[in-house]
Amino acid sequence: MDGRTTLINNLAGGASRFSPAPTGLLLALVLVLGSNVSPAMAQQTVVVGSGSTVPAPLYTAWSQEYAKHNSKVQVRYVPVGTEDGIKQAAHGSGDFAAGEMPLSEKQRSEDGLVELPVSIIGIVPIYNVPHLSQELRLSGEVLADIYLGVIRNWNAPQISKINPGVELPNLPIKVVQRPSGKGSNFVFTEFLSKSSPRFRSQIGTSLSPKWPVGEPAERSADMAEKVKSEVGSIGFVEYQYAAKNTIQQALVQNSAGKFVKASQRSLTAACENSEAPEWHNLSASLINAHGAESYPMTSFTWVYLPTQTKDATRAAALANLLSWIYADGQGIAEQQGYAALPPQLISEARKKVANLH
Repeated sequence: MDGRTTLINNLAGGASRFSPAPTGLLLALVLVLGSNVSPAMAQQTVVVGSGSTVPAPLYTAWSQEYAKHNSKVQVRYVPVGTEDGIKQAAHGSGDFAAGEMPLSEKQRSEDGLVELPVSIIGIVPIYNVPHLSQELRLSGEVLADIYLGVIRNWNAPQISKINPGVELPNLPIKVVQRPSGKGSNFVFTEFLSKSSPRFRSQIGTSLSPKWPVGEPAERSADMAEKVKSEVGSIGFVEYQYAAKNTIQQALVQNSAGKFVKASQRSLTAACENSEAPEWHNLSASLINAHGAESYPMTSFTWVYLPTQTKDATRAAALANLLSWIYADGQGIAEQQGYAALPPQLISEARKKVANLH
């Protein structure tokens, strides 16, 4: 096994645990990919991506299944966080990035990047409040005040008001949040900013919010473990993670005033209600989508791509991968607990892919 293969395998192992890799490792990987390799390895193209931890399980599943479809291409995804992933893509370190934040005009025009949705995700509040008679209801305004440190106890009147008939305990709230650079932060703070003028003015929408209260959890697994082990705690994780691990999650009030639990159906409803009937806004926010069935903390997870690639072989490999993601890959996304893109949106995304490179 040569050094190139060893480094790829080491990084792949880190990605399978969904722990953020140091940013420098991706650059090292890209440099190694350009070094001398064995004849067998030279016949294989390695497509390298980096970015958010939110879709990391999905890219792992995609890479495993795509290898069965196309043995000449390997896919490696390194979870470094959305912010670092976009920086890597802008600098040409790797073939693509992934995350939950739409690109800025500067990133599109000066960095030469474009974003395409590949799946639909949701961020859900998880909590540890024992002996409740029913699932907890939370609104964006209440969540905002909890994460601002305004609401500090589970029997606060603001929480009691939206949970009629539920006997809430006199229990301090222990806030668990995420550190900087996370796509889940962007989705969560966008929802809170749209729900609460106070949160919008004090924190705003950000990958790296300056949380005034709480303890950080680096990974979803860390967040879940903290919440499950500490009575009175609250946190937020990706829907598919909470669903697979049967973690207690709250119903969240949407723009229609309904309290909705995240599910593949409620995530899809948010997308459909935001995109129909035009189906052409591939960078749309799905937060607080209209419709009684829409889950309000819904987002695309995007792939970020360079609009121009000098290496025709790598460009073709990436285009073929994306074509597969928009076909068989959508079924795998659903198996992993994500929501598939509606067919109309897939058609628009395919048109955009055809115009790249």
